[in-house]
Amino acid sequence: MSEAERQQQRVREFLSLLPLTLELAGLPRADAGRYYTEDQIEARAITIRHAYKVARKLIMDVASGSTG
Repeated sequence: MSEAERQQQRVREFLSLLPLTLELAGLPRADAGRYYTEDQIEARAITIRHAYKVARKLIMDVASGSTG
Protein backbone atom coordinates (compact mmCIF):
# COMPACT_ATOMS: atom_id res chain seq x y z
CA MET A 1 0.00 0.00 0.00
CA SER A 2 1.43 3.37 -0.99
CA GLU A 3 1.75 6.29 1.38
CA ALA A 4 -1.03 8.15 -0.47
CA GLU A 5 -3.37 5.17 -0.09
CA ARG A 6 -2.53 4.87 3.61
CA GLN A 7 -3.26 8.56 4.09
CA GLN A 8 -6.60 8.26 2.26
CA GLN A 9 -7.49 5.25 4.43
CA ARG A 10 -6.74 7.25 7.59
CA VAL A 11 -8.90 10.13 6.36
CA ARG A 12 -11.79 7.73 5.62
CA GLU A 13 -11.37 6.19 9.08
CA PHE A 14 -11.41 9.62 10.73
CA LEU A 15 -14.51 10.68 8.81
CA SER A 16 -16.33 7.45 9.63
CA LEU A 17 -15.60 7.96 13.34
CA LEU A 18 -16.42 11.67 13.30
CA PRO A 19 -20.05 11.38 14.53
CA LEU A 20 -18.97 9.22 17.50
CA THR A 21 -15.96 11.46 18.11
CA LEU A 22 -18.09 14.60 18.28
CA GLU A 23 -20.57 12.93 20.63
CA LEU A 24 -17.76 11.85 22.94
CA ALA A 25 -16.22 15.33 22.81
CA GLY A 26 -19.50 16.84 24.00
CA LEU A 27 -18.75 20.25 22.56
CA PRO A 28 -21.68 22.65 22.22
CA ARG A 29 -22.44 24.17 18.84
CA ALA A 30 -21.78 27.86 18.42
CA ASP A 31 -24.76 30.21 18.42
CA ALA A 32 -25.59 31.74 15.06
CA GLY A 33 -23.35 34.72 14.43
CA ARG A 34 -21.01 33.85 17.31
CA TYR A 35 -17.41 33.15 16.42
CA TYR A 36 -14.77 31.43 18.49
CA THR A 37 -11.37 32.97 19.21
CA GLU A 38 -8.21 31.28 17.99
CA ASP A 39 -7.54 29.95 21.51
CA GLN A 40 -11.06 28.57 21.79
CA ILE A 41 -10.72 26.83 18.43
CA GLU A 42 -7.41 25.30 19.50
CA ALA A 43 -8.95 24.08 22.78
CA ARG A 44 -11.85 22.51 20.88
CA ALA A 45 -9.42 20.86 18.43
CA ILE A 46 -7.50 19.32 21.34
CA THR A 47 -10.76 18.00 22.79
CA ILE A 48 -11.72 16.48 19.45
CA ARG A 49 -8.26 14.92 19.10
CA HIS A 50 -8.61 13.23 22.50
CA ALA A 51 -12.16 12.11 21.74
CA TYR A 52 -10.99 10.62 18.41
CA LYS A 53 -8.37 8.54 20.22
CA VAL A 54 -11.04 7.22 22.58
CA ALA A 55 -13.49 6.55 19.72
CA ARG A 56 -10.83 4.66 17.75
CA LYS A 57 -9.86 2.58 20.79
CA LEU A 58 -13.51 1.83 21.52
CA ILE A 59 -14.09 0.58 17.97
CA MET A 60 -10.91 -1.52 18.08
CA ASP A 61 -12.00 -3.01 21.42
CA VAL A 62 -15.46 -3.81 20.09
CA ALA A 63 -14.03 -5.33 16.91
CA SER A 64 -11.62 -7.54 18.86
CA GLY A 65 -14.27 -8.61 21.37
CA SER A 66 -12.47 -6.97 24.29
CA THR A 67 -14.69 -6.05 27.23
CA GLY A 68 -12.54 -3.79 29.24
